[in-house]
Amino acid sequence: MSTRPDLLKKRMIRRHELRQIVPLADTTIYEMEQRGEFPRRFALTPRCVVWDLAEVEAWLNERLSKARRSSVERAPYPDVRRRKTRPVKTQDRARA
Repeated sequence: MSTRPDLLKKRMIRRHELRQIVPLADTTIYEMEQRGEFPRRFALTPRCVVWDLAEVEAWLNERLSKARRSSVERAPYPDVRRRKTRPVKTQDRARA
């Protein structure tokens, strides 16, 4: 019986460990999984889901290399001239 070293090194992580590695909210991770943008979790038991640590680390390395190759794309600033209403300023009731 031969054992392959790559199978012995597999490590699975649970949600609390994932949250320490990837600083995203649970909802964000779930939505990214649904879109295929994040490694998928799988169920070890009906009540225990885990992620493959190697897949998560590969995803992080890919994101890091993308960030280093190009500038970060930020959302455009809102065009305040297109507002339908202006923000309401609260008046100090002591002066009124």
